[in-house]
Amino acid sequence: MEYSELKYLKSLAKQYPTVDAACTEIINLQSILNLPKGTEHFLTDLHGEHEQFEHVMKNGSGSVRRKIDEEFGHHMSQKDKKSLATLIYYPKEKLELVAKTEDNMTDWYTITLHRLVQMAKYVSSKYTRSKVRKALPKEFAYVIEELITEKAEVQDKEAYYNAIISTIIRIGKANDFIIALSNLIQRLVVDHLHIVGDIYDRGPGPFHIMEKLCSHHSVDVQWGNHDVVWMAAASGHLASIAAVIRLCAKYGNMSVIENDYAINLIPLVTFVMETYSHTDCDCFTVEGDGAYGSTDQNIDTLIHKAATILQLKLEGQTIMRNPDFKMENRLLLDKIDFAKKTVCIDGKEYRMKDTDFPTVDPENPYELSAEEALVMERLCDAFMKSYKLQKHTRFLFSKGGMYKVYNGNLLYHGCVPLNQDGTFTKVTIGEKQYSGKALYDVLENYARKGFYSNKNTAERIKGQDVMWYIGNGPGSPVFGKDKFTVFERYFVEDEVTHTETKNIYYKLCDNEKVVESILEEFGLDKDTGHIVNGHVPVVKKKGESPIKCGGKLLIIDGGFAKAYHEKTGIAGYTLVNNSRALRLVSHEEFESKEAAIVKESDIFSASIEVENYPVRKRVADTDAGKEIQKQIEEIECLLYAYQEGLIAENS
Repeated sequence: MEYSELKYLKSLAKQYPTVDAACTEIINLQSILNLPKGTEHFLTDLHGEHEQFEHVMKNGSGSVRRKIDEEFGHHMSQKDKKSLATLIYYPKEKLELVAKTEDNMTDWYTITLHRLVQMAKYVSSKYTRSKVRKALPKEFAYVIEELITEKAEVQDKEAYYNAIISTIIRIGKANDFIIALSNLIQRLVVDHLHIVGDIYDRGPGPFHIMEKLCSHHSVDVQWGNHDVVWMAAASGHLASIAAVIRLCAKYGNMSVIENDYAINLIPLVTFVMETYSHTDCDCFTVEGDGAYGSTDQNIDTLIHKAATILQLKLEGQTIMRNPDFKMENRLLLDKIDFAKKTVCIDGKEYRMKDTDFPTVDPENPYELSAEEALVMERLCDAFMKSYKLQKHTRFLFSKGGMYKVYNGNLLYHGCVPLNQDGTFTKVTIGEKQYSGKALYDVLENYARKGFYSNKNTAERIKGQDVMWYIGNGPGSPVFGKDKFTVFERYFVEDEVTHTETKNIYYKLCDNEKVVESILEEFGLDKDTGHIVNGHVPVVKKKGESPIKCGGKLLIIDGGFAKAYHEKTGIAGYTLVNNSRALRLVSHEEFESKEAAIVKESDIFSASIEVENYPVRKRVADTDAGKEIQKQIEEIECLLYAYQEGLIAENS
């Protein structure tokens, strides 16, 4: 045995100081390997739709109802199953309704507690006692463990459990216990959550989604283009701050910035009232639900226009200081002929709908006015000092990345940039070219520098510019288009100029050779691996399928955001991967939380089995299982060292 190995084993011996301790741990770990693998839940393109997100999280894309069906079968009516599912999703609210309609609460409590205990016992059966114990609510941990653990030494088990439940009801703790059990069932039905990008923009609740994710027991996030722009804004990148404000104003979500993230907008409001009050704002309608007054809507309209001009100026500065981005075709403010009210795009002149830009100097169109510069300075300070925004951004960096390889699946938000022949596109970042996995890695590395490097260093500035490029650049995997036509969509009537051409990836994603090359590029088995991505909504009502290349690639963006429902014909796709199958779930529109509670109207979800496993998958078949197997091998080496007298026990 080599010296370095012996030295490591002596360190390991501190954790397992005796032969018995080593043997016990080997047995424990081996038993874990034989348990069924935990359920993984995949969601993407949430776009601030927090109510629908929370409901899908609570029902596990139908997993809770499926568990109820499996456990109770034909022994419970469909009506009772529906009620039990609603109680598990919204225990506190449902209890308040039941208290108003139920005549005999003691009987109801007794029946309900027995059913919830039975469900908790069923969903916890695939985990170790240690893992279940960690998931138990502290105030009821001991009692719940007693109820869901089989006790061989108790002869009259029914009387034993009945006595515990009767006591819970008698001392007035039934409601609290029902809430605790319901939350435990939700927690155990899904073992790990994957968010495949785009939490932010469009919908009103990205803040609430982020709060839920920050407290989730096991989650990873693959950054979407909208997320990265928010992350860049949090790092102090001015163009990204302007872009975030523009989109919030456009969708009537300024409260996300002002109320949720406590960012002071008074300097901005003062500026737009003084500078834009008498300008033409016909191109800058607010697309919110109209739930606020006309004065607020008028201010949002002014902010919408001001932020757009700021974004175009600041993006122009970003492009000019980064020639490697090759985005000169996005420099359009200097192509405006204000006298003729036209703009020259790709050598052709187009009529403009609006040239009333009070802060644009035709001689220096990308230079901020003194007032704009002051506003951006204050906004930058406010974004960087927002405690909640900084907390959420750090979470995205700690739990997220450009891609994720997990249990034989490759997860990313947009696409792997490809050439027409299916080979990987080389993209220039800095002074080098990158493609495939290396492109993802270098972009992520720059993004982390943009947030974590020392303030005002060249490394941080370049990192922030690259973060902006990740959200908007033609070579960015998460953007996946040749250009972002913000200017044209606002100011040019000719819709030909609005076209954003998607990367050829989206036409080649049914090509088996291409998909297999991507899997191999990221180190996965081309025969058993899957790619999961979102970003481009699948239009189901036009017959488009999210299942590509025989199930090797799954595009699970079905339009979670309300803005896409009419276009796609559904309200989003999710993916569930448990020990028995990989299942794609399509969702109908979520009415409301109130309807889900009062009418017991769950989201109708249709599921398709993408892959059915002939043999139930175990923990041993997962990435965690591989790590456990390594631990077993190391402890077995320690056991050998004990037995051979190379290391002495410390009893």
